[in-house]
Amino acid sequence: MYIDLERHGRVAVVRLNRPKARNALSSKLRQEMLAAMRPLDCDPAIGCFVIAGAERYFSAGADIAEMHAKTALQMYHDDFFAGWDEFAALRTPKIAAVSGYAYGGGCELAMMCDIVYCAQSARFGQPEIELGVMPGMGGTQRLTKLVGKSLAMDMILTGRAIDATEALHAGLVARVIADDRLMRETLDAAHRVASFGKTAALAAREAVDRSLELGLREGILFERRAFQALFGTADQKRGMQAFLDKRPAVFNED
Repeated sequence: MYIDLERHGRVAVVRLNRPKARNALSSKLRQEMLAAMRPLDCDPAIGCFVIAGAERYFSAGADIAEMHAKTALQMYHDDFFAGWDEFAALRTPKIAAVSGYAYGGGCELAMMCDIVYCAQSARFGQPEIELGVMPGMGGTQRLTKLVGKSLAMDMILTGRAIDATEALHAGLVARVIADDRLMRETLDAAHRVASFGKTAALAAREAVDRSLELGLREGILFERRAFQALFGTADQKRGMQAFLDKRPAVFNED
């Protein structure tokens, strides 16, 4: 077993569990993650995922032992790393809880999540250049969109890692949390996300993602249509009626 799966009410925690390989992201680990997460992604009783690693490392990166002997033709015909697109496309909100180092594929995995919280000990890097290659799980694209061209080039072309404070200032992470409180505060946030209507969360997540790919006018139109469609849900009626009644709304009763 390369992952541990825990359910905390409406939150599912997926913890990477390859301690001897420092949570290297092998194909088997990815397959195991997706096999566990696919059915939960469609489950209305699950409102948020938390992706976590170990205290000293989130993930050291992709599994070099699995890749090093492959040829270019093998990598191309296998479409190596393409399987991670399915993880990124899972519709249920995903929060990464990063402690220790997240290098290479580990950094890319965190960026595939919708929110990244990190411990004060966290370090992020794309050091693939030191291995004679470059990021291949989305690092050149997601990192550039998150932190800008100059810092992305700095990290990718020099292999330099950044600490939690720099990651926060650059926009790579949303919060920096004391190491001993990381999972507690991440779970608190995940429970809050999961407490709202799942349909609204899915729509909001999709609209934010589209903002990275669409022009402003098209993005606003997409947002408006999604907003209008939510008026067909029971949660919209519950939420607005509760506001008018001056009481907390209760969602997820269906």
